[in-house]
Amino acid sequence: MMAAPAIGPLSLNTVTVKERWGLAECIEGCARHAIPGISPWRDVLQAMGVGKAARQIREAGLLVSGLCRGGMFPAADAAGRRAAIEDNRRAIDEAQAIGAACLVMVCGGLPPGSRDLPGARQMVHEGLAEIVPYARSAGVTIGLEPLHPMTCADRSVLSTLGQALDLCDALGEGVGVALDVYHVWWDPDLSRQIARAGSRIAGFHTCDWLVPTTDLVFDRGMPGDGVIDIPAIRAMVQAAGYAGAVECELLSRRWWAEDPDRVLSIMKERHNTVC
Repeated sequence: MMAAPAIGPLSLNTVTVKERWGLAECIEGCARHAIPGISPWRDVLQAMGVGKAARQIREAGLLVSGLCRGGMFPAADAAGRRAAIEDNRRAIDEAQAIGAACLVMVCGGLPPGSRDLPGARQMVHEGLAEIVPYARSAGVTIGLEPLHPMTCADRSVLSTLGQALDLCDALGEGVGVALDVYHVWWDPDLSRQIARAGSRIAGFHTCDWLVPTTDLVFDRGMPGDGVIDIPAIRAMVQAAGYAGAVECELLSRRWWAEDPDRVLSIMKERHNTVC
């Protein structure tokens, strides 16, 4: 039997050090710590300037594991939905400019004042269907990121990997999934759905779930500090054929307060020993 391909190198998601470093410092930090990859958020990319950032990332020899984020399709009116489509087209252009492996999609929650969950999910489907042809023409892979159900109201009505793959089936070529262990570790159907995903896995993100957790968004743990069996999920992803980068994404007030060089040093050590 042919062995599964080795999973790829470490990548820094820039939100991990967002309070202390802009994108230029992140690029320099990756080079200083011999971290091969980077995944910018759009705010720091735009603050630096897309052209300048693309040039400096190339000069540093970094792979770009993803761009965070597109999505946020549901809106209370047609004008809001149209604005989301136009913003996603800009995000696709930015992902193409920096050579991102995928544009990560955080699809959006309920519109303000709404309780219509099926309607919000339909808006997500329609919004994706409108931008996918543009992404295909740009050579940009759309990475649908299912988020933990706790975020369903305000951040993403796409809550499970199975839901995400159903959308991939409906939308076709150029649409895959971005797996963040923080959001999918709890799913009793996870192993089956990862196998189903196969070559459609466009990104793999690591961090940890702390017990107790003090904030459901901004208290992620460094890999190895919590309860997620990251090696087991990594093995599933590898067995499915994924050989891309392993992206560390920490939204954590605790780690944001630390010296970024220390954060990158610990992140690299945990990548080698845990991830």
